[in-house]
Amino acid sequence: MPYPRLETRVIRTWGGVLLAALAALSLAACAGRGSDAQNDTAAGIRAAVADPDRSDADRKTDERRHPEQLLAFIGVRPGMKILDVGAGGGYSTELLARAAGPTGTVYAQDEPGDGSGRAAKAFAARMEKAVMRNVTPVRRSFDDPVPPGVGGLDVITFLFYYHDTAYMQVDRAAMDRRLYEALKPGGVLVIADHSARPGEGTKVVKSLHRIEEAVVVRELEAAGFRLAATADFLRHPEDPRTGIVFRSETPVDEFVLKFIKP
Repeated sequence: MPYPRLETRVIRTWGGVLLAALAALSLAACAGRGSDAQNDTAAGIRAAVADPDRSDADRKTDERRHPEQLLAFIGVRPGMKILDVGAGGGYSTELLARAAGPTGTVYAQDEPGDGSGRAAKAFAARMEKAVMRNVTPVRRSFDDPVPPGVGGLDVITFLFYYHDTAYMQVDRAAMDRRLYEALKPGGVLVIADHSARPGEGTKVVKSLHRIEEAVVVRELEAAGFRLAATADFLRHPEDPRTGIVFRSETPVDEFVLKFIKP
């Protein structure tokens, strides 16, 4: 029989069988297009990370930051509108700019300053690259890190800097609400940071540069976000989480969280 599976449905006419078959073919075609889009996104991310004009210093950083996995977890695609909070020297900003492509937009936020610090100088040098043409530097307080008039963002990243805001006397509740407002419905906020031990909360944010994962989840959910996924590609269970991050004798245990604006 030509349609053994379709005939088990409550469809009595060959016309009905034909319609069901066409519907099945349509679903299969949609699934194929979805698979093609995912493959294209993965290929684009691989190309962004492998681009030969990336610096040797950034490639060295790749060894511990696993950028291909991070960009895939974030879900960066060409044309996206992105805010990178706490851009620092711009390592992640450049990766986001490459993955979003020339049709995308990346805002790179950092605290106001005179530009004389090492990170500020590194970022300024990075902005000379052609690939950074879709990047807009933003000097704003963390209390309100979103540029005026900017909204409907697809993605916000907050990478290895959330803990700093806990000792900078930032109003994190106001900051988190502002990030929530700036995202479009269904937009994502991805936070990665250095992990503190359970129960330490924000006690070691300045001394060890670590923060307890549960605190970050609790604060973001209070702002309206929903925790959608976690990733373990930066996890290091061998880290006792008792040392200063930048002097750790073992790879640092780090969490990666994806939140969604419902």
